[in-house]
Amino acid sequence: MTQSNKIYVAGHRGMVGSAIVRILKSQGQTNLVMRTHAELDLTDQQAVRHFFETEKPDQVYLAAAKVGGIHANNTYPAEFIYQNLMVQANVIDAAFRNGVQKLLFLGSSCIYPRLAPQPMSEDALLTGALEPTNEPYAIAKIAGIKLCESYNRQYAVDYRSVMPTNLYGPGDNYHPENSHVIPALIRRFHEAKTSNAPSVSIWGSGTPRREFLYVDDMASASVHVMQLPKTEYEQYTQPMQSHINVGSGSDVTIADLALAIAQAVGYTGQIDFDATKPDGAPRKWMDSSRLNALGWQAKVSLIEGLSLAYQDFATPRTY
Repeated sequence: MTQSNKIYVAGHRGMVGSAIVRILKSQGQTNLVMRTHAELDLTDQQAVRHFFETEKPDQVYLAAAKVGGIHANNTYPAEFIYQNLMVQANVIDAAFRNGVQKLLFLGSSCIYPRLAPQPMSEDALLTGALEPTNEPYAIAKIAGIKLCESYNRQYAVDYRSVMPTNLYGPGDNYHPENSHVIPALIRRFHEAKTSNAPSVSIWGSGTPRREFLYVDDMASASVHVMQLPKTEYEQYTQPMQSHINVGSGSDVTIADLALAIAQAVGYTGQIDFDATKPDGAPRKWMDSSRLNALGWQAKVSLIEGLSLAYQDFATPRTY
C-alpha cells in the first residue's frame, strides 16, 4: 500500500470502520473514499455498481454490516441475514468488476459452531451447528468469507477475511435493547448510578465466558493483515480456509465482566443475574495464533479499554 492508493472504507461511521479510518490517517493515508448510508445504500446493487464505476478505488475495507446483540438477533433475524448478504454480495462483486485487487472482509467469531473446541481455530468453520440466537447473522458472515474465497479462486484477486472476537470501544452502539453486552452494560450501570438504583439485573447466569477486543486493536489488525505480502498471508491460510482470527488472547466470565464494567462506571450497587434469560454459547474464545505468528498482538487490556469505552459513552456527542 502506498499513500497514492485510493482506499474505500465501507461503514466508515461504524465502530470498526471509524477506527480503521483513524489508523489509516495516522499512517499518512489521505486518499480515502467514504460514503454515509444516506449517500450510498449498500443493499442497492445498482447504486453500489455506479459508485465503484465512478470512484474506482484501489483497495476496499468492507466493515459495513448490520450488527447487534442477542436480543436484536433474535428479534430481527430476517434483517440480519438479508441486509448482510446483500451488502457483502454487492460490494465484493462490484469491487471485482471495477478492478479492485485487494479487499478485506470483516466477519465475526459467531461463524464457528456453538460447541466448537476452545480456543476456536480457523479450521473449526463448518464443523458443527451454529448458535441458534445469531445463526442468520453467522450464515451471512460465512457467505462473505466464501464469496472472497470464490472470487480469489476464479479470478486470482486478493480478497482476505478477518474474524474478530467481541469488539467494544469508541463509536459503539449503546441502544438499550439492540446493543452488544459491553455497551449495554455500560449504559445500564451508568443509568443505575445516576438514579441511585440499588441493583442491576443482567440477562443470563453470568457463567458464559467471552473474549473482548478493543476496537482500535481490531483496526490495527485489519490494516496489518491488508498490508501483509500475499506470499506471507498464504503461508498461514488455504484457498478454501482463508480467514484469520483476531482476538485478545484471553476471555472472562460475564459475571466478572459485569463487575469490571461496574467499577469502570463507578456503580456500587448489587448485580443480579436472571438465569431465565438465554446465555448464548457457553464459551467463545478465539485462537489467534496464526495472526500472532504474522506479527500482530493486541495492546489494550480489558480494564484500560473499559475505561476508554466509558469515557466515550459519557462524552456528549457533537453530531
